[in-house]
Amino acid sequence: MNIRAVVTSFLICLSFAGVAESIKVTVYADESYPPYSYKENGDIKGIYTLIAKTVFSRMKGYKVKIVAVPWKRGLKYLEDGTGFALYPPYFHVAKRPYIWPYSMPILDERVILFCTEDVFYQSVRSRWVEDYYGLTIGINAGFHLGGEKFWQAVKQGKVKVSEARGNTENLLRLGLKRIDCYLNDRISILWELKQLKKRGEYDEGGRHAKLIEGATVTIEQGFLGYTANDKGEFHFKEDFRKQFDVVIYDMRRSGELQRIVDYFVR
Repeated sequence: MNIRAVVTSFLICLSFAGVAESIKVTVYADESYPPYSYKENGDIKGIYTLIAKTVFSRMKGYKVKIVAVPWKRGLKYLEDGTGFALYPPYFHVAKRPYIWPYSMPILDERVILFCTEDVFYQSVRSRWVEDYYGLTIGINAGFHLGGEKFWQAVKQGKVKVSEARGNTENLLRLGLKRIDCYLNDRISILWELKQLKKRGEYDEGGRHAKLIEGATVTIEQGFLGYTANDKGEFHFKEDFRKQFDVVIYDMRRSGELQRIVDYFVR
């Protein structure tokens, strides 16, 4: 065998060895959180999804598959240890002790209230939570937004909470005045409302109520959250986390993260 054949054979072996050493990983994503993470015609899309795909493509030694699931199911996978990681949970260590560690923060999200116009007839309602006592606030199922004062007010019966599966359901319920306000990320609400109007499903000021932006509640950050209950099955977790964080940091520093956001919202 000549030297060229030997080298070619060696390179082929290296190639197959590299493929064999790649660890197959499944990462779960929220299927109903547009424009950040959502499923459309069977495909997983969104801001976080594009970021995640970019990061995974630059990591060494992993072949990552993203699977979109209902948010509560994704949380359950992390809780029972059958799921490795999920995006994009907020940082709620006390409420979700089964998620640890968290990645480096991926994006900042401004959580606000959108309310029907008549909610503001007699009051500006600039204070959260006191100015919203007596109202019914819609949230997405499985989300824990609003802060501790809000959930304390809910326990005391000063505010009611009504859950629905996602942005579409909550905005339509808000438009029909079945809830008074909707609590979620500002970009997510505006994006979904725009889609509903495009499709003729939201007739603002006609069949549906006019909506007004209310108080800013919090600035939240989205993460890739890992299961704390893996029982050693995901032995690669620390290396995976480190590689993910390094790429996210580089993308943030270079402005690439912001360019991805701009692509979706402009």
